[in-house]
Amino acid sequence: MPDQRFENILVVRLDNVGDVVMLTPALRALRLAYPAARITLLCSPAGARVTPMLPSVDDVIVRRAPWQALSGAIDFSPASELAFIKTLAEHRFDAAFIFTSFSQSPFPPAFACYLAGIPRRFGESKEFGGAILTDVAPPLPGQAHQVDRNLHLLAFAGLPLVGTHMELAISAQAETRAMALLRAHEIDPASPYVVVAPGASCDARRYDPGRLAEAVRLLARQAAAPAVVVGVPADRPAADLIVDAVGPGAAVSLAGETSVPGLAAIIRAAALVVTNNSAPLHIADAFRRPVVALYSGTEYEEQWRARHSPSVLLRRPTACSPCFAFTCPHNKECLDIAPADVARAALSLLPTHLSVPTQSPHSGEELVIR
Repeated sequence: MPDQRFENILVVRLDNVGDVVMLTPALRALRLAYPAARITLLCSPAGARVTPMLPSVDDVIVRRAPWQALSGAIDFSPASELAFIKTLAEHRFDAAFIFTSFSQSPFPPAFACYLAGIPRRFGESKEFGGAILTDVAPPLPGQAHQVDRNLHLLAFAGLPLVGTHMELAISAQAETRAMALLRAHEIDPASPYVVVAPGASCDARRYDPGRLAEAVRLLARQAAAPAVVVGVPADRPAADLIVDAVGPGAAVSLAGETSVPGLAAIIRAAALVVTNNSAPLHIADAFRRPVVALYSGTEYEEQWRARHSPSVLLRRPTACSPCFAFTCPHNKECLDIAPADVARAALSLLPTHLSVPTQSPHSGEELVIR
């Protein structure tokens, strides 16, 4: 049984949007185990964009941690780190639950928690770290799904688990704004539409935007549902490419125009989501929306794939997978997927009534759904 003395809990997850979305089953289990406790999430600036949708979190500390940064991405500033530890100490946490991916070490954040005087520090590791962690869970295999990895730490701590489904709460205000944004772009939120997300946190996970544009164009020829292209401001060139390929009225770009809660509201109302291995994949899975995942060979499929949504995962097997690289040194052969195959997968997940009669294809455009 969990230790009932925990009244002030720190949860550490210093990653991207999708990682925090996949933490929600663990947050739910923590809340049910400690209903009266104050739960604070320590997260990155990117992860903080999810926090308005986390009903189990009471407070948030946002930090760009040097142990999560790429080399040289954060200025050398020991004084800043000492000030951060002082901030942690001022909160007087009873326990810290440190969640990491298969490739991350819990010991840097655990050492910060140790210096901040947090008496219980839970983490999973295959490495020796002395007394930095008070409770060390044995590691799961590297291929384990990230949701399972998070829950494994809590099971080791003796907490009851309450399902692997992800949980996001969208406020009425965020919902209203998102639907108004769709209407402003002449998209009826009550009618079926397809969300297309061309972005990802690194280039190695991005399907070629030109091929994605062609796939969406082929899909638009056989589906009575417009495409809504989403993303961050950096995704605008890819979004514009897709809109230009599909044509006016059949596609619109919202890239750079939504908050993460707004994006979640748009995904929740979608008939289908087409995405790379990125945050929209996990948000779609949280709301059980049908999803086509263009999944690069950077990771094992089992680590991040959708498990609760109707889904099709598209990836070419390659000898170099999994490479865990941010930039592909080759030609992204793992994402060498024909646009017609992407469109075919999308149509297979759309309701039958959304299909329209196939037009006579031009040369090289034949798309037959069997």
